[in-house]
Amino acid sequence: MRHFDELLGDLRAKLLQMSGLVELAIRDSVHALEGIEDSNARSVFKREVDINRLELEIDGTVTTLLALEQPVASDLRFITAAAKINNNLERIGDLAVNIAERSQSLLQHPHSGIRTDIPQLAELTESMVKRALEAFVAKDADAARAVLVSDDAIDDLRDSIFNDLIDQMKTNSQSVQACVDLMFAGRSLERIADHATNIAEAVVFMIEGVEVRRHHTQAVSG
Repeated sequence: MRHFDELLGDLRAKLLQMSGLVELAIRDSVHALEGIEDSNARSVFKREVDINRLELEIDGTVTTLLALEQPVASDLRFITAAAKINNNLERIGDLAVNIAERSQSLLQHPHSGIRTDIPQLAELTESMVKRALEAFVAKDADAARAVLVSDDAIDDLRDSIFNDLIDQMKTNSQSVQACVDLMFAGRSLERIADHATNIAEAVVFMIEGVEVRRHHTQAVSG
C-alpha cells in the first residue's frame, strides 16, 4: 500500500509539473504571436522537450499502477483521468509549438494592418485551460462543468475570425500569407480549447464517476 500511495503521489506531482509547463508554453506562444519577443517562440520550442519527457514518465507511472497495483473505485478513476489529462496536455504543448512556428512566419510577412480578434480568442483559450487545471487541483466538478460551456463561444469566435481574415485577403493581396498564418494560429487555439474541454470532462469523471460529453452525462459503475 505504501508503494501504491507513493506512486499516486508521484503521478499527481508530475501532472502538476506538466500543467505548469503547458500553461507557460501557451503564454509564450501567444506572446510570440503578438510579436512581443522572438525569444518567446524559442522558449516554447525548448519547453516542448520537457513536456514530452514528462508525458512519457506519466504514461509509465500510469501503466505501472494499472498493471501491478490493481486499483479500484476512486483511485482507478483518478489514474484513468490522469492518463487522459496527460495526453491532452501533451497535445496542447504540440499546438503551442504550432502557434510559435506561425509567429516566426509572421515575422517574415507584413501584417501590421490586419485586423483580427485572435488576442481575444487567445485570452479565452488560456482561461479555459487555466480553469480546467484549477478544477483538477481543487477536485471541483462544478468548476470543471463551467469550463465545458465556454467551448461554443470559442468556436463562434474562431468562425468570425476566419471570415474576417478571408475578407481581408480578398481586398489586400499583400496580406494573404500573414492571414493564412493567423488562421492556422486561430485553429490551433481552438484545438487547445477542445483539449481543455477534454481535461474538464476527465475531472468530472475523476470526481463523480460520470462520463461527460458536453450536454450528455452517463453514470459509470464502480
